[in-house]
Amino acid sequence: MEDKIDNSIYFDNSATTRVYPEVRDIMIKVMDIDYGNPSSLHLKGVTAEHYIKDSAKIIADSLKVTPDEIIFTSGGTESNNLAIIGTALAKKRRGKHLVTSSIEHASVLAVMQFLEKEGFEVTYISPDSNGVVRPEDFADAVRDDTILVSCMHINNEIGSIQPIAEISKAVRKKNPDVAIHSDCIQSFGKIEVNPKKMGVDMISVSGHKIHGPKGSGFLYVKKGTLIRPIIYGGGQQKNMRSGTENVPAIAGLGVAVSITMKDMPEKMARVEALKNRLIEGLKNLPDVYSNSQTAPHIASISFTGVRAEVMLHALEDKGIYVSSGSACSSNKRRESAVLTAIGLDRDRLESTLRFSFNETNDEYEVDSALVEIEELLPVLRHYVRG
Repeated sequence: MEDKIDNSIYFDNSATTRVYPEVRDIMIKVMDIDYGNPSSLHLKGVTAEHYIKDSAKIIADSLKVTPDEIIFTSGGTESNNLAIIGTALAKKRRGKHLVTSSIEHASVLAVMQFLEKEGFEVTYISPDSNGVVRPEDFADAVRDDTILVSCMHINNEIGSIQPIAEISKAVRKKNPDVAIHSDCIQSFGKIEVNPKKMGVDMISVSGHKIHGPKGSGFLYVKKGTLIRPIIYGGGQQKNMRSGTENVPAIAGLGVAVSITMKDMPEKMARVEALKNRLIEGLKNLPDVYSNSQTAPHIASISFTGVRAEVMLHALEDKGIYVSSGSACSSNKRRESAVLTAIGLDRDRLESTLRFSFNETNDEYEVDSALVEIEELLPVLRHYVRG
């Protein structure tokens, strides 16, 4: 990736990432030169269609699946909506019961709440104090009329990795007809995501979490999975997602996946080392606690005695960017369901920030942040007490 265009320190990569230069370049080329409608029969249309096919193959190869199992969407939220609502519509005659965890992203929980209003029943599985759900709890919740189980792979706030393969095995043993979906938006490009090994029928991925463009994503749907579209129109993507394809974004997504997957284990080892460096550096500071679990790129830190928003903006003034939880929910003034579920007390609930890393971060940035935090904490705590 090119040198930085500013001097800021960006530790909010779970919210979004800067696009790779190669992603930007291919998108410009598609918009400026290869701008045809992929449904058109002339050369420009055929060229546009090739970008879609090429990206589908890149993504399919990364998952060890086939290109016709990839549906391009506008991002993770649409992918989750399509997976859950599409399955509910397709299988409602078989049953109206779904199972998910209580620590899912809003784009899953809000869909579940919508379906409850439509007459479906949802069982929510709580995690342990480490933010990890138990496979046996999912199996115990599954019934004869259960049609879908949905569980995220990596939690977006604290980085806990869920045992998806074990959940799938336990659920299939109880009811082999249940469809299984996993939100892999925080795990794709960070750890191995292999639908066959995980035993899932569907996975959701978002492009802008892996240096692709915003407004891009995909849903993997295993062949034979019963699912209905939720967008109707011209029948694009084999009638599963109508509307003219966003070719620039799809082309950019394919490039982002290609670059992300190259040497991924090595890149993530460096990222994890940065996360651990931050956590280790904070250990000596009073009343600072790590809530982080096993994901390589997410550090959840509680700075007790200072409200999260205050610390966030104090760091922002120093050119350091972090978040106070999920970017999709952090603008709403409410307690984190994830942090509540793992049993944090109110002081830690109100003082938690998320630091999330990628391969463009370095040790100098971590050390600079540690210096600023050490200087800010006593000042901010004194201000609060005063």
